[in-house]
Amino acid sequence: MRNPKPKEWQSSQYSQQYIADYKPFMFVDGEGVRNSLYVSGCLFACEGCFNKAVQNFRYGTPYTQELEEQIIEDLSHDYVQGLTLLGGEPFLNTEVCLQLVKRVRNTFGQAKDIWSWSGYTFEELLQETEDKQRLLKQIDILVDGRFELSKRDLNLQFRGSSNQRIIDVPQSLAQQQAVIWEKCLDAEQQYEQIKKQTLI
Repeated sequence: MRNPKPKEWQSSQYSQQYIADYKPFMFVDGEGVRNSLYVSGCLFACEGCFNKAVQNFRYGTPYTQELEEQIIEDLSHDYVQGLTLLGGEPFLNTEVCLQLVKRVRNTFGQAKDIWSWSGYTFEELLQETEDKQRLLKQIDILVDGRFELSKRDLNLQFRGSSNQRIIDVPQSLAQQQAVIWEKCLDAEQQYEQIKKQTLI
């Protein structure tokens, strides 16, 4: 795992504006029905990363206006709650992500929420480059922090290791400290126990 100094990694130096995948109408990438954009490229190199291929900044295909139009069209359905940014690392692809979230806000206002996963912590992003901070300010919920294999926990909601947090970004920015999402609810039983009970 790599730990950057503040402003060490600049999106403009690394991003190739490539997209690993786009998955509309998902149920696992945040609350409700979501449209999920997976950007390409990540430098954190967390041990046990489930999506190593996407660490490459040239994996997949270039972001296009046609894809953006499709995302906006998919978001227009009433049953879709919002957009999710994943990767890869969204905060190392700020040109793509800022363009898209600005379009979402201009089209839907606050009617659609925006989630993002990031290897950066909330506190690190407060010390980061201006583009990263602009993206942070457009996000409603941030799942933050590197994945740590030694802290892996299958009972956690929307995250893989216990150091990661689900953060209410507007509340956190207002208070200048991380505020945990009020709907955060982790499982109380082991996955294996739940599986066994289901089979009975």
